[in-house]
Amino acid sequence: MKRLMLAAAAFVAACAAPAKDPAAGEGVVIYPAKAVVTMTGEGDVAEAVAVSGDRIISTGTLDALTGAMPAATVDTSFSDKVIVPGLIEPHAHVVLGALQYNLPITPPWPMATPRGMVMGLPNRAAFLAALTEIVDAAPAGDPVVVYGYHNLIHGDLTRADLDAIAPDRTLIVWHYSSHDFYLNSAAIEVAGFTPALAQKFHGVDLDENGELTGRIYEDAALLVSQVFADVILAPENVTAGFHGFSSMLRQAGVTTTAELAYGLFGWDMEDANISANWVSAQDAGYRLYLIPEYRALQRTYGDNRVQAVLDMVSGKHATPAPVLPRVKFYTDAAFYSQTMRLSPPGYLSGQSKGTEGLWVAGPDGITPAIQPYWDAGLGVNIHSNGDAAQGATLKALEQLRADGSTNSFVIEHGGLFSPEQVKEAGRLGARVSAASHYVFYMANEYAGPLGNVRARWISPLGALTAAGVPVALHSDAPLAPPYPLRAAGVHMTRATREGGTYETEMALGPYEALEAITLDAARALGLEAEIGSIETGKRADLTILSTNPLETPGADWETIPVWGVVLDGVKHPLVE
Repeated sequence: MKRLMLAAAAFVAACAAPAKDPAAGEGVVIYPAKAVVTMTGEGDVAEAVAVSGDRIISTGTLDALTGAMPAATVDTSFSDKVIVPGLIEPHAHVVLGALQYNLPITPPWPMATPRGMVMGLPNRAAFLAALTEIVDAAPAGDPVVVYGYHNLIHGDLTRADLDAIAPDRTLIVWHYSSHDFYLNSAAIEVAGFTPALAQKFHGVDLDENGELTGRIYEDAALLVSQVFADVILAPENVTAGFHGFSSMLRQAGVTTTAELAYGLFGWDMEDANISANWVSAQDAGYRLYLIPEYRALQRTYGDNRVQAVLDMVSGKHATPAPVLPRVKFYTDAAFYSQTMRLSPPGYLSGQSKGTEGLWVAGPDGITPAIQPYWDAGLGVNIHSNGDAAQGATLKALEQLRADGSTNSFVIEHGGLFSPEQVKEAGRLGARVSAASHYVFYMANEYAGPLGNVRARWISPLGALTAAGVPVALHSDAPLAPPYPLRAAGVHMTRATREGGTYETEMALGPYEALEAITLDAARALGLEAEIGSIETGKRADLTILSTNPLETPGADWETIPVWGVVLDGVKHPLVE
């Protein structure tokens, strides 16, 4: 009874208390800073930002804000810091990254991981030696899965190579691109794979005698994940990797990320792992969105696939994180494994020499795949890498736009364009979310396979920006670390891992680079009305830096210290 009376008294007191008046500043927190970079226009900088709950209510000088809102609280935590819009990582693979970050890693170059930098293996001998050490150190008889091989750096990899290292146990090597697996004979036998598999999938490599080389890639690669799910998709690996991935996002000052290709590994598995490891934005320190993958939707929901997406978006169909009203599609295959689709004469060298790469949907399949979702008003994020792929993707967009529709259409990765395709992307209102790392890691290595003319147009972000195409940057983590400031700085300099630069006329200016990881990154997710700039009514998502990026050389952006973030108005410092 006493508890009931106290509750009643509290209720009466609450009803009697005067409501807070935001106009006077009650319940408002004002954060002064060295600079508030609003991203509302080049040169727009404020002295302070005012926040009420989870929303931004104003920016301006400190005197103007305190004068207009005398009851506001002034929080000087950031008075010696720079406030920018919350940094956005618009294309990552949190489940895939969690899996791979927790595997033994043999990268072709130094790779940032949750456990720190892993030394790069610059040649075939170094790779094979490291692979041998990993196999020898593994418990006897256990299957071994290793991530990070790259054929352009490490040379060809055959079944015989793997058999020499592991003659009596399952050995699976996962290509750095994530699109290819390489299996030894023991793994092939366990999986029950035979040359007949090549009649069902393009991604089954056969030697001159019609025997399996051990390379299983693209659509066929899902078979490897399924057969060896107990090893590759082990929950304990996902949990450990997920926590490490989350730590990397927080350290980078990321407030929002998106899982592109939700459902690809199976709804139940992904839902269970996201639910177990990402509870809410405030618990994680960053907001996570999901974008479903079209083949997973087709396999599970068939003719009801569009309604399934709408139900996920509305919450009628429960999901472990919010689903955006968008769908992920594929035109072609991978940049890193030289399976992206090229114009003739195709690949001049490398493991795909003499071919033009692979289609996924292909020229005749893109529009039919997208149309039902498009008609429902959903946005499109489409993996499209090679120049032949860009031609097919843009033709499909022109067909989709024929009825005057203005749906959001984002080309993901955009590894290669022609000059004409750059202009066409601008004309058709496409957006590009570019892989941040193709130039840095691979431009010089790819010059040979592509030839000089095409190689000049790897990730031509400067030309796309000049053509009026909003350009975002993403890591596609774990292919590159989810560090937006590093990604943006690299595209100001067009730096390469060898220490030089590459086609600097395609560089972004400082404001364009910051826009690529804030407002344009929000546009890539269809969230520009909510996040991406510091404006009245938008979410109070802020990243707190020690230095103004716009006053810092691009080569130094990756070393700008991050204090932490404000997420929905709540402070999340990196160091408590």
